[in-house]
Amino acid sequence: MPTLPVSVPLFRTAAMPVPSSAVIPRPSTISPDDLVLPARGRDRIWELSPNLHCSVVGTCLSTADLRQLFAKLNDPDARTASEHALHGRAVRAAGQKEVAGKLLNKLLDKRHETAIRRFAKARTAAEVRALWQEALERGDIPGAYWAVLSHPATDGPLVQEVYGEVHMLSHLVGMSNRADIARLRHLEQELGARDDRIARQEERLQQIGTEREALARRVAALEQAAGRQAAAPTPAPVENEALRRRLADEQARSALLAERLAAQDEAVARLTGRVEQAEGQAAALQGEIAALEAALDQPAAEPAEASGPAPELQGRTLLYVGGRPKQVEQLRALAARFGGVLLSHDGGVEDSPTLLPGLVSQADIAFFPVDCVSHHAAGQVKRLCRAAEKPFAPLRTASLASFAAAVGSMGGLPQSRAGRRLSGYSQNSQHCHCERSEAIQGPVRIGPWIASSASPPRNDGEISDAEKVSPGVTPA
Repeated sequence: MPTLPVSVPLFRTAAMPVPSSAVIPRPSTISPDDLVLPARGRDRIWELSPNLHCSVVGTCLSTADLRQLFAKLNDPDARTASEHALHGRAVRAAGQKEVAGKLLNKLLDKRHETAIRRFAKARTAAEVRALWQEALERGDIPGAYWAVLSHPATDGPLVQEVYGEVHMLSHLVGMSNRADIARLRHLEQELGARDDRIARQEERLQQIGTEREALARRVAALEQAAGRQAAAPTPAPVENEALRRRLADEQARSALLAERLAAQDEAVARLTGRVEQAEGQAAALQGEIAALEAALDQPAAEPAEASGPAPELQGRTLLYVGGRPKQVEQLRALAARFGGVLLSHDGGVEDSPTLLPGLVSQADIAFFPVDCVSHHAAGQVKRLCRAAEKPFAPLRTASLASFAAAVGSMGGLPQSRAGRRLSGYSQNSQHCHCERSEAIQGPVRIGPWIASSASPPRNDGEISDAEKVSPGVTPA
């Protein structure tokens, strides 16, 4: 994604001269058909402003596309060059009306042929802008971006608008992923340190076990010696007393080693439980990050699939209670991309708790992050949802990734009894609201809707044992 300022000059310009050191070599294996350009009317990439070349290459082509392009141009390190180096060569080639520039233009037209055909129906800048907004809501950014910039009806203000939206999308993706990636790396480091400690503990346990076996053999030898002494003529009283003291010392040492071994076993069991818990948290973070990346980088859809809201939500209304106030607009934008409408309530910090019944009545489902919502607000949402026969879903964290993972895999709303709760948490899941330790473990994967009518609604906001159901299991 580009990170240049949004002040873009006129977007159509003559091809600018390029220094000789930046010229892409002309290969001898290119056929005349590879250099055939599209019918006149749409702009070629070298006719666009140089300030747009970086964003077009970074947004509309993948690294694999660039490697194939430069391999076709007989670039010697096309298969081994870094992604940044390939990007820089493609940006330089975009400003040349030569073999490399023509092949790059043809590759863009081929990759985004569907979007180009859809935008070809537009005759004015207003029609092009309307098609761009539809593509933006569907998440079809790469093809629509190239189709808008190369369209003959596109004017300067429209280029400024489209470039600015693509520019800000790059910041949105980076900002939402940065915190989750940092937590994932921290957990991976903790897992590595705990594995090292467990390995050292196991090595020490093996050493203690070896010492214990040696002591047991020594005690057995002493007992045999004592037996032989008993059968032999009675030795002097001084020798018998020394042997008894020695045997008592060895037995006490053996008992002490047994206690130490039991303590080490308990320590290993505790560390093993912590490692399993950390692995579950890491798997949950990886699943949420994958869901967020998939939500923000959906592949292009066919025109027949573009009508109507996104299939995940189909125009449903979501209620988000708690969380961070500065993140509400991002959550609302993400819900809109999935085809839904998001209502929000801060859990009673500034918004009145009396607004919750009305919001729950308008929503089809309620979400609340268990790490950033008050105990009272969480309990009130559960009671209201049970009374209104609507589902609710506790989220693992208040991050954008947790919300995307929950919304991105939602199925149809249920048609049965009240007090429903989304499944997808393991049977060992625990939940917390601020002062209560209730952190969700395991991957957050919203699947079928699970009825929790096996136990009556509780007034304290707790989650009953009947609600803790394994994924894909519907209680009787």
